[in-house]
Parts: sequence; structure tokens; C-alpha cells
Amino acid sequence: MTQEWITQLAGSGLATDGSSFGALSDELAAARDGTVVAPLADLGLIRASGEDAAPFLHNLLTNDVQGISAAGARFAGFCTPKGRLLALFLIWREGEDFLLMLPRDILPPILKKLSMYVLRSKVKLSDASEEKVLIGLSGAVSPTPTFAQELDELERFGVTSIDGTQAIRLDETRWLLVLDPATATSNWQQLATSARSVGLGAWHWLDIAAGQPRVVTATQEAFVPQMLNMELPAVAGVSFTKGCYPGQEIVARTHYLGKVKRRTFRARLTTAAVPGTQVYAPETGEQHCGAIVSLAPSPAGGFECLVCVQVGAVDASEVHVGAPTGEVLEFLQLPYALG
Repeated sequence: MTQEWITQLAGSGLATDGSSFGALSDELAAARDGTVVAPLADLGLIRASGEDAAPFLHNLLTNDVQGISAAGARFAGFCTPKGRLLALFLIWREGEDFLLMLPRDILPPILKKLSMYVLRSKVKLSDASEEKVLIGLSGAVSPTPTFAQELDELERFGVTSIDGTQAIRLDETRWLLVLDPATATSNWQQLATSARSVGLGAWHWLDIAAGQPRVVTATQEAFVPQMLNMELPAVAGVSFTKGCYPGQEIVARTHYLGKVKRRTFRARLTTAAVPGTQVYAPETGEQHCGAIVSLAPSPAGGFECLVCVQVGAVDASEVHVGAPTGEVLEFLQLPYALG
């Protein structure tokens, strides 16, 4: 985001940390029940350009990058050689280039790590975060935006370009809008006439309600892709036919040799926790059985989280946060089956 855009949002009441426009409980209710628009200030972009960009990314990430067309987007992970996730990306094309969206807090080290693999490949990687403004839209799209019909017609992970704006359908009710900074203000004003402006607190809750994971600094190298449900169609972040990438042997072995022992679930808790907070169950004693993946305030009060935990502990319905005697999680329904 450009400084001008950030200044404008602050003038409209957006908190310094981007969490809300000043009425968090109302914003959460609007996210649950209505149509909302959110500035995604915590996300950044890496641009991959050059004739080798597609094979370069394809050989490093968990999904089929070479199969991404101009009309589609995909999730993908970047793993260590031991199959542990360093980052999750949403990837799409802009012309001949690829844009990789990820949390800003891990962008610099991930950009540096990816750059180490360039060697003689004809690919250039750069931080493109200031080149675009990212906006999230959720709910029933009214006729007010000029591109309302095009948004409604998109399939999941479909991409379209409308008057310089790229729109990507994330799921049944959510879209990502990728705008040039010069048009961000006018588009935001148009969207805000028919949607409630909300901050990151409400948008992160929508991510959790959708069961969509993210990897941040505190959770890097904590999970293999299947622990975050990435191979399931609802997340669709792993291909088992694309060939090798760092950690591929571990990811493939987990897939073909047995049932996944840890999965990501949705849960409620009354007190805040941070990503990476360990969770415990009676059967594992002092040994943790998983960790918080992400957390956001809930429209119902308290907080909701995505938590990666041993399936058996969830079946026993007693998972404690932070310590073996910590708060017990209340598990909620995910919008998709775990298989």
C-alpha cells in the first residue's frame, strides 16, 4: 500500500494496526451477516518475472504453477527440505509475471530465501507490495460496483481484469481485489457505498470461518502441508503429480503411506492467544499435541482460531490452550469435510 492510501484510511478511522475502523464488534457482526470491504494492509506481494518464472516457481512450490492460466489463481506452499512450511502463497498472473501474496511479516526473509535458488535461471524476484493495493470483499455483491456482475460470474479461484482491477474469487462469498494505487481511492469509495468498511479483525475472522490457513513468523517450520488441510479440495494447495520440490518426499510419504494424524480445526476460546501457542490433551500429558495456527476476535464474543491438533485429541473433546491445565477449546464446524 502507498503512503497516500494509508493516510486516507487513517483519516477514515482505521486503527494504526489496521484492526478496525473503531467499532470492532459492529464490524464483526457485519462480516457475519452482511457485506464488508477490508483493506488488507498486512499482506504483501512478491513479483516473479522473466522467461523462467513459471518453471522456477513450479520447481520450488507445492502446487502446479505452470498450470496457472491468466484466468486462474492457486494456493501453494514453500517448504524446507524436511517438508515444513515456510510460507503459504496465493499466486496469480499479471501479464507474463506472477504475483505471490503472503503476510508482510515474512515477506523479506522469504524473498531472500527464494532468491537463493535463482542461480542461472532467467527470473527476477522483487517486492511488489507498493505497486498494488489489496482489498477484500465479502458478502452479497450489490449492483453498485461497476464490476458486480463480473464478480458474481467468477468461479472459485477465477481471475478477471476489470478497468485495471484484478479480481480473484476466494470462495463462495469472498473476493480479493488487486488495484493500482491511482484507482484505489475511487474504487474504495464506490465499494464503501454498499459495503461496511471493516479492518483486519473482521477479515481474519472470515479467513478462520472459511478454514483457510496462513503461515506467519511464529509458525514457520511448524507444519507440513497436510496438517493445514492443504491437500483438501477446499484449500487446494498441493499437487501430487507435479514433480519434485523441496520437501516433496516428506509430503508425498504423508499422503500415500497413512492417515494424517494432525489436522487443522476451527475452535472458540474466551481469552486471546497468539499463533504458535501450543495446545495439550490429557492423553499427551506434558507433551503438546498441536498449536494455534491463526486467531481472530469472534462475532459471538471471545475469539475463534484455527488450531492444528492431533485428531484423537479432538475426538476426545478436551484440548487445552497454552498448558495442560489451560482453557479448553470449544470446537466449531468447518465449512468443509476433513475426509
